[in-house]
Amino acid sequence: MALKLLIIGYVWPEPRSSAAGSRMMELIDFFQQQGYEVTFASPAALSEHRADLKSLDVHEVAIELNSESFDGWVRNLDPQIVMFDRFMMEEQFGWRVEQQCPQALRILDTEDLHSLRQVRHQRFKKLDPAETLDKQFDDKHTLFLEMSELDIAQREIAAIMRCDLSIMISRFEIELLTECFGVRHENLVHLPFMLERENITLPRFKARNHFVTIGNFRHAPNWDSVLWLKQVIWPRVREQLPKAELHVYGAYPPKKATDLHKPGEGFYLDGWAPDVHRVLSQARVCLAPLRFGAGIKGKFTDAMLNGTPAVTTPVGAESMHGDIPWCGEVAESVPAIVAGAVRLYKDAEFWQDCQQNGFDILEAEFSREKIQARFLQQIEYTRAHLTVSRKENFMGQLLRHHHHKSTKYMSQWIEAKNKLLS
Repeated sequence: MALKLLIIGYVWPEPRSSAAGSRMMELIDFFQQQGYEVTFASPAALSEHRADLKSLDVHEVAIELNSESFDGWVRNLDPQIVMFDRFMMEEQFGWRVEQQCPQALRILDTEDLHSLRQVRHQRFKKLDPAETLDKQFDDKHTLFLEMSELDIAQREIAAIMRCDLSIMISRFEIELLTECFGVRHENLVHLPFMLERENITLPRFKARNHFVTIGNFRHAPNWDSVLWLKQVIWPRVREQLPKAELHVYGAYPPKKATDLHKPGEGFYLDGWAPDVHRVLSQARVCLAPLRFGAGIKGKFTDAMLNGTPAVTTPVGAESMHGDIPWCGEVAESVPAIVAGAVRLYKDAEFWQDCQQNGFDILEAEFSREKIQARFLQQIEYTRAHLTVSRKENFMGQLLRHHHHKSTKYMSQWIEAKNKLLS
């Protein structure tokens, strides 16, 4: 009988709209390769650009929050692994899974540390940021002190501790959790994007034109980057490259974004990109200066896959390239960002060196074969030693005891209230 994986999704995956959606599809593909029967369940409304999971032999199930109907359903499904898509789903359903399927391995897919992103965003808001970057690389202890004051950090890190394994996409975030928050390294999995570069001929330097930036507009760091590009950076680039264009792609652009569309200024708001790889492979440079955020950035691995050098900031390149030089320029000021963009656009030899750096980064940091082997080994080991692993994770036991009691009774109260109102 096939092993069963249940994924409880915060949203339905949209691989062509966000890195998080692509990441979820990577995980689904990985587990199917290992012979798992995959069920994806979510309380979210169906979305416009969601993946066709049924065509991939993934069972789709709509579930309800605060409903005992989930209990019987998950007990009958009897999955060997349950994966929560972001900590909010662990909060809602973790206690129910533990109660109904106590032997199931519970995995949290963090996507990135939401609390780290929020701390950086809050810090950024306090600046007068027209021409400056936040000091994103403050020491970990400073970040710890700032994060520990946030309710979201307490919730997120508690969820990480309650789970048997938590998938972390960034080495920096693993260091932050283990060195400052006391999370056991054995309960964390370093799992960056799992990629494989296709052996295809990509357009060369002279066959490419213009700049591109891409990212879901519902993600605050992306929107800030687009606004900064329009107001500050792009006008200075255009002064030196008057025939160049910047094409901005991303799902769910609001009116305030589409209002930025100014072809006369070489600034094009193109909206959702049906084929990200076509867009990136035709561009000469990916220009995405991010001023806050967390995790690692799918826009840059997509750029590397398509041989497109990138200009970004330290937070944009965080935990992405190890000891290998970046696939373009990492800059900390407006003049440096502009200079890097112009140099990449004009200097064919430098451009080719940066393109090769991107290919080297993909092989060293994002090799699908190497990462999958490591992930499978950790899953199998933890499943085989589940009882011991849970005993050793005393803080996780403590948090499950107190959290599950309070969440259980609150959920049951909401459930009873809904029944009375129906």
